[in-house]
Amino acid sequence: MTTLADLAELVRAPAALSVPGDVIAGAAAAGALSPRTPALAGASVLLYWAGMAANDWADRRLDAEERPERPIPSGRVTPAAAVGLAAGLTAAGVGLAAAVGGRRAATLAVPLAATIWGYDLLAKNTAAGPAVMAACRGLDVLLGASGGRLTRALPAAATVAAHTWTVTALSRREVTGAEATLPMRTLAGTALVAASAAVAAPGARRAAARTAEQAGVADRAGVAGEIGVSAGRRRAAGIAAALPAVLAGWYAARYGAAQAQVVRDPSAGRVRAAVGAGITGLPALQGALTARGGAGLLGVAVAAAAPLGRRLARKVSPT
Repeated sequence: MTTLADLAELVRAPAALSVPGDVIAGAAAAGALSPRTPALAGASVLLYWAGMAANDWADRRLDAEERPERPIPSGRVTPAAAVGLAAGLTAAGVGLAAAVGGRRAATLAVPLAATIWGYDLLAKNTAAGPAVMAACRGLDVLLGASGGRLTRALPAAATVAAHTWTVTALSRREVTGAEATLPMRTLAGTALVAASAAVAAPGARRAAARTAEQAGVADRAGVAGEIGVSAGRRRAAGIAAALPAVLAGWYAARYGAAQAQVVRDPSAGRVRAAVGAGITGLPALQGALTARGGAGLLGVAVAAAAPLGRRLARKVSPT
C-alpha cells in the first residue's frame, strides 16, 4: 500500500523549499509583492511536485536498472498513480495561479506547466535538457512577477535559470560520474551567478544613495533630534546594499564547495552531493535576489530555507 512517505519521496517533498523563493524573488524585482504572492508560491510548489512525479513516471524503466530504490521501480507507487498524481498536481497548480493571479498569471503558468512536462517527456535526455529545465525556473520567477512589470524581473529570472542550468548539467552524471571538466564549467557558472546576484539593482543603489545623502544633510543641519535618525538611516542603507552580496556569497560558498569536491573526485556520489547542494542551496540565491529587489528582511527569510532544506534532505533525497 502506498503511504504518504512514499508520495513525499516521489515528489521530492523537501526540495520544494527551493521553489517559493522563485516567485518571491520575481515579485520583489517587479515591485509586485502582495497578499497574493504566497498563493502564487503555492501554485509553483504544486507544479514542481507535478514535475517530480512526471519525471519518475517517465524514467520508470531506466530507474528499474539505475535507481531501483525509487518509489516506482521498488513497487511502492504504481506508474498509474504517479502519472495521475502528476496530472492532478499540474491542474491544481495552473488553476490556483489563474484563480489568484488572473489572466496574466495564467499566461505564465500554462507555458510553465507545458515546459515542465516537455522536459520530463522529451528533453531530459537530450542536449537541450539543461536549457529546458533552466527555462522552467526562469518562467517560475516570472510567474511571481506577473502582477508587476515583467521586464524588471528578467535579470532575476536569468540568474535563477543560469543556476538551474548548472544543477541540471551535473544531474545528468549522477549515476555514471563526470569528467572533471564538467564541474569546472559549472563552478565557473556558479561564480558568475553569485556575482550577478550580489550587485544591487540600479534602482536599489539610487535609493540607498538618496537615503545616505538625506542622512548627511540632516547631520550637517545640526538638528539634534535627527542626528540619531540619520545615522540609523545610513546604517540601514549600508545593510540593504550589502545584504545581496552576503547572501550571494553564502550561496556560492556552499554550492561552490560541493562542486570543487567533484573537480577533485568526479565520482557519482560526489556528483549527487553537488546536485543536492545546488537544490538545497538555491534559497540563499533567491534570498539575495529578493534583497536586491528591496525586500531585505524577506530575502533573509527566503534564504533561511537553505539550512532547513539540507536537514530535511537527510531524510528524503532531493535528487
